Amino acid sequence: MSRNLGRALVSLAGAGLLIGACTLGGTTTSSGRFSGVTLRVVTFTGPQIAEPLQRRAPDFQKATGAKVQVITVPMSDLYQKILTDFATKTNSYDAMVFDPQWMGDYVPAGYLEDLTDRVKKDSSLQWNDIAPFFRDFSATYKGHVYTVPLDGDFQMAYYRKDLLQRDGLKPPATWQDYIDIARRYQGKDLNGDGKPDFGSCVAMKRSAQSYWMFLSAAAAYLQSQGTSQGAFFNTANMQPLMSNQGAAAALDVYKQISQLGPPDQLNNDVGDSRGAFVSGRCALSIDWGDIGTLAIDKSQSTVEDKVGAVILPGSKRVVDRSTGALVDCDSKLCPNAVNGVNHAPFAAFGGWSGAINKAKPQNVKDAAFAFLSYMSAPAQSGEDVTLGRTGFNPYRTSQFTNLGPWEKAGMSQQAAKDYLGAIEASLKSPNMVLDLRVPQSASYEGTSLDTALAQFLAGELTADQTMKQITDQWNQKTDEIGRSSQLDAYKASLNVTR
Repeated sequence: MSRNLGRALVSLAGAGLLIGACTLGGTTTSSGRFSGVTLRVVTFTGPQIAEPLQRRAPDFQKATGAKVQVITVPMSDLYQKILTDFATKTNSYDAMVFDPQWMGDYVPAGYLEDLTDRVKKDSSLQWNDIAPFFRDFSATYKGHVYTVPLDGDFQMAYYRKDLLQRDGLKPPATWQDYIDIARRYQGKDLNGDGKPDFGSCVAMKRSAQSYWMFLSAAAAYLQSQGTSQGAFFNTANMQPLMSNQGAAAALDVYKQISQLGPPDQLNNDVGDSRGAFVSGRCALSIDWGDIGTLAIDKSQSTVEDKVGAVILPGSKRVVDRSTGALVDCDSKLCPNAVNGVNHAPFAAFGGWSGAINKAKPQNVKDAAFAFLSYMSAPAQSGEDVTLGRTGFNPYRTSQFTNLGPWEKAGMSQQAAKDYLGAIEASLKSPNMVLDLRVPQSASYEGTSLDTALAQFLAGELTADQTMKQITDQWNQKTDEIGRSSQLDAYKASLNVTR
């Protein structure tokens, strides 16, 4: 998921499928099947995410006759803009490319088209090639498919391979490893310009979703039993998991990392941290898949073939939910541990996905699905995920098993193997953490959690006060909406049926 930067890595050739008749949305389509249809697709301003939609729209029109208008809205306004449009029955948009977290608000209200039958019938989409996590969790709500994934979002750790190899260090397996490595390189000149550089570069700006960095650390302590266990609430009573020794450990990690980076790190967004990393100023970073592609952009990167990537660091201790205490991993508590370390790769945001307005006429919905299918199909997405400017990260099995497109984009074979190996390890983890997907998830994360973390880093709250404030505000929001309904929504998002 790219948010603030990315430049062209290679020029794309034409789509290649768009002469005469073609297969789109599971149907053999003549060039005029959707003639006269204008699709209004809304997404965030970008240019990432919007860019591939805009670039490929003319080819889709040539194939189908449907004109695609991409409407862009600032990220901070996108959720409410779509929700208000639905709620007022204005229905300005035919399709939305958005955060699948928001299904918790849009699906129960009946705003989104159920795509289950469509994806089953659409051979061109190659649904089973989409990695199971994104197919079965990110795209699905209560057993029904409502979105078509266009992007795969989860956090990984990046490291300067040349530095660690030179100094005989292994990539970080635990969060303590990460801190130790960052401390070793903090203040050292890492790019040869004679200036002190940084052990770690992470986006920690308030109101820029920096809480995902904290949740990436917390996940390793809070979830060890698989995706369906969840890392936010107890699935028995919807009590927050934000006031225990695991959450306290994550806050400590978060604060230490905040002090092992640029002096203005608390004001840095993802564009700042990525720019610093690819310019050679950082030994480590936590980010989505974007750094892998930006590192090979010769116009801005000085670390080509010097970057390694691994699954998010984990912990050898996890929370015993019956007591709230941290206890050592064993085969029962951490059944998926690797060398005694519980890894919990965090699907922060969940990956940009396309959905369809249920209220639209059938021919418009058909055209909208055809466009989303076309964008997600391997021929198009397989190219787009290799380009830093798109903001699309790999989400299909074929995208991390086939090295060809990555080498074509400029990655060396070894760099591609390192990058895609970390992706594969994350996607295959049965302990992947699904981002929060309940009604008003933005209030839980973007307001309560974000505010408390900012106060914590500023020294306004102690760790205990921070955990209490988050817990109290989350409980207040849950009770305001309805604890029973929120619990049902949370369990549904995790595909928990009991």
